[in-house]
Amino acid sequence: VQLQASGGGLVQAGGSLRLSCAASGRTFNNYVMAWFRQAPGREREFVSAIRWSSGSKYYSDSVKNRFTISRDNAKNAVYLQMNSLKPEDTAVYYCAFHPGMIVSSIPNPDLYNYWGQGTQVTVSS
Repeated sequence: VQLQASGGGLVQAGGSLRLSCAASGRTFNNYVMAWFRQAPGREREFVSAIRWSSGSKYYSDSVKNRFTISRDNAKNAVYLQMNSLKPEDTAVYYCAFHPGMIVSSIPNPDLYNYWGQGTQVTVSS
């Protein structure tokens, strides 16, 4: 599975950005696509995920009600619409893929098999 992420950039606080991640190669029926982020000097942090078969969505508390994850089945793509951005959202954002996992495992970055290259999101105050 190959992942290609795009859509990062520089935005002022309160602004919006939309990240995209396209998956190619072999996929599975119940796979999970997720977004993580990593700020300098910090560990990789779970942001959001979607389970492909059911469309179930998951968010970290820090982005709930501001970020929205969605998918395009035809393109095998996942999107992260980020609204009301804050300076603390500044990080490199990564998309990740797992063939299938239980809900409690979704926020754990160590369990994901495949990662995109990362896209920088910078929010200025």
